[in-house]
Amino acid sequence: MASEAARADEAARAGEATRAAVTAAWRRESAALVAALTRMTRDVAVAEDLAQDALVAALEQWPRRGIPSSPAAWLMTTAKRRAVDYFRRTETLRRRTAELGRGLVEMEVPDLDAQVDHIEDDLLRLMFLCCHPALTPDTRAALTLRLVGGLTTAEVARGFLTTETSMGQRLSRAKRTLSESSAGFDMPSGAERLQRLDDVMAVIYLVFTEGYSATAAAEWTRPDLCHEGVRLARILARLVPGEPEVHSLQALLELQASRLHARSDAQGQPLLLESQDRRRWDLLLIRRGQAALTRAEQLAASGRPIGRYYLQAAIAERHASAARAADTDWTTIAHLYDVLAEVAPGPVIEVNRAVAHGRAHGPEAGLAVLEAIPTDALAGSPMPSAVRGDLLSRLHRSDEAADAFRAAAAATRNVAERRLLSRRAEEVASGA
Repeated sequence: MASEAARADEAARAGEATRAAVTAAWRRESAALVAALTRMTRDVAVAEDLAQDALVAALEQWPRRGIPSSPAAWLMTTAKRRAVDYFRRTETLRRRTAELGRGLVEMEVPDLDAQVDHIEDDLLRLMFLCCHPALTPDTRAALTLRLVGGLTTAEVARGFLTTETSMGQRLSRAKRTLSESSAGFDMPSGAERLQRLDDVMAVIYLVFTEGYSATAAAEWTRPDLCHEGVRLARILARLVPGEPEVHSLQALLELQASRLHARSDAQGQPLLLESQDRRRWDLLLIRRGQAALTRAEQLAASGRPIGRYYLQAAIAERHASAARAADTDWTTIAHLYDVLAEVAPGPVIEVNRAVAHGRAHGPEAGLAVLEAIPTDALAGSPMPSAVRGDLLSRLHRSDEAADAFRAAAAATRNVAERRLLSRRAEEVASGA
């Protein structure tokens, strides 16, 4: 009996290890599978179904036959076979329909062996497809996480704080929209390519920032989304190595992600930048971010344009280079924000510029920047009130500062951020 129980335990552990291997291989390879299959079938919904078939086959066969020496090749071969079956079924349907006299546009079965050698191009095409202009920004982000990031529908749903059913419906509508809009899988060129690349970067940035400062959640941050944003930025930098803004985006996210572990204390309470233990910052991510920023600068030196991601990355690098909060080069950061406000004007940039000017040139200078922002520009956001509270507290205008922090606390939908802002209101009001 004991030996049987031991064998059962061993089999269970082996099964768990195999399932973990399948999951890991899927997370690594699903984007390449879907990308290649989309090019073959010209239909992203069909491609995802075929890739899922390969996943199901792995879950069924690997526990019995063992994990293959090359999981990626196994999945691609299996998916290709599923694609062959799909084309054969389609061709059979075409012939039978033609025999019935209804006529159907003739479909030529492609040479699939010749169509699996362009994975890098396929991934970039898939990113462009997920960020098609026919989709809303949120839907682009969700579809990118699903198809390029390899997240399950349930994981994407958690990222957007919605139900799996609702997210599944949204993703289905997105794929239907792409089909109905005749969205091509060909690589866009010229101005369209630049616009779509900008859209791809914007989606990756959106994914990361939602994880870095969760809009509506119990937790201050969503590390899972941050990690996916960084991973997508690295993929894009590998696929588009000649664009400095792509490397700048990677640099920005690496540098920001380096502070994730330090953004909360041992009790999970949020910590602002100046209160963080910088020994907890991830030095490896900082070095990766600095290296990406250097690559961007080298490309810019050869005449390639840089923009808002480079400037934001340069600001993040100034923070990363300061061993102590007191060592922060706020004068340079304020100048970089001035340039950023010209390159990519917007109310969020102005609020951050107010913070920088408040540190570099005094609270009055920060308030002057803040007061110039139209009052309705960030309606419903806690940012302007929170920054106003901080600047007023530095001027020892405690009552006004407390009121500003209370207004910010009322505006946020993030539970942890609300606690932080309410605590700051109490501290200012009590003179702490």
